[in-house]
Amino acid sequence: VHLLESGGGLVQAGGFLRLSCAVSGLPFTNYAMGWFRHAPGKEREFVAGINFLRTSTYYADSVKGRFTISRDNAKNTAYLQMNSLRPEDTAVYYCATHNRGAFASRESYDNWGQGTQVTVSS
Repeated sequence: VHLLESGGGLVQAGGFLRLSCAVSGLPFTNYAMGWFRHAPGKEREFVAGINFLRTSTYYADSVKGRFTISRDNAKNTAYLQMNSLRPEDTAVYYCATHNRGAFASRESYDNWGQGTQVTVSS
């Protein structure tokens, strides 16, 4: 199983980025997906989740209205559109496959990518 994030980078506050997560080695359409982030000195935290049918999405309060999670099951890829970025969004962003349990819990995910760095300057 392999998850590969891309699309991170350096952006000014108020800007936007689109992260991608390419998944291989498992039946992508059988899995819900999630995005987490890990900032220095903080715990890895839930950002967004989407079920495998794309009928339900979940967001951390800190990103609601600014970030959008989506997926393209034909491309085995999940996305995270991040708008109105803030310096506090600076972190390494990870995608993961959801196994069972609450979307916001790290323990609910069993496969993780290596992460992509997002840096937002003020």
